[in-house]
Amino acid sequence: MEQTNVIGTTYKSKDTEEFLDILFYRPIGYILALASKAIGLTPNAVTIISIFVGVIAGHFFYYKELGLNIIGIGLLVFANALDSADGQLARITNSKSRFGRILDGLGGNLWFVSIYIHLAIRFIADGGTPFIFVFAVLCGLSHSIQSAMADYYRNYYMFFKYGKEKSEIDKSGHLQEEYKRYSWTKNLYRKFLMRVYINYTVEQEFFAKTLRALYDTATRRYGTEIPEWLRINYTKLTKPLIKYFNILTTNTRMIVLFIGVLSGYYMIYWIFEFTVLNILLLYVVWKQERSSYLLLSELNRNN
Repeated sequence: MEQTNVIGTTYKSKDTEEFLDILFYRPIGYILALASKAIGLTPNAVTIISIFVGVIAGHFFYYKELGLNIIGIGLLVFANALDSADGQLARITNSKSRFGRILDGLGGNLWFVSIYIHLAIRFIADGGTPFIFVFAVLCGLSHSIQSAMADYYRNYYMFFKYGKEKSEIDKSGHLQEEYKRYSWTKNLYRKFLMRVYINYTVEQEFFAKTLRALYDTATRRYGTEIPEWLRINYTKLTKPLIKYFNILTTNTRMIVLFIGVLSGYYMIYWIFEFTVLNILLLYVVWKQERSSYLLLSELNRNN
């Protein structure tokens, strides 16, 4: 029990954690985080290692041999454990940074770029049409939006329930100003990551206009001291959606991917990605915007 409580201190928050993360990835990630700390690895170094492992994992999904597919699954699970460990290490060492968070998000996308490319090549090798790459790109764009919005909504939930110190909310306008201060010659790495993050943030803001209006109005009026009635009502309306936020991220899609690859019907994954997850995304966006509209209306009435 004591060990579980210690691991719990490395969560972002328990009510936004997935069951599989609590059961498996966080305990493994905690061990990896402690080992990384002992040998002097930084959170960003752990993230970079996870990127390489995840990209290599994608290659093993190209093959028809079950044994090689299982190796790919094992590597992807390990990459996901490292992805858990980098955040846990950052919280253990109090070394969280925006660039670490940007790199972490980019890393997960690179895993799936590798997976999509190798599955598409496998499909063509099996006699399929090269136009599968068009479908792969559409699935990849869907994946990007789904993950981006799930992350965005969880950060707003953290802000309204726990306060500014627990959330990681950025605005594209502020990021643009910071981006201009970096030089391509002197700050190539940071400027590139910032450009990626700006695009990511613009994408999030496009689908969450009412939520952003609620946040802007509340912070303009109250600063970071959100009134209790708003905190309670936002939590009440949003908490039921957290399970859907989590489905839109990594664990569920990895389970479907593994089932598809192991069964030989790997197209199941892309069909699931493009249909089920996009329908769920639309539902979540609608619910979140509707809840935000109700709260914003109440906030304006209380002015």
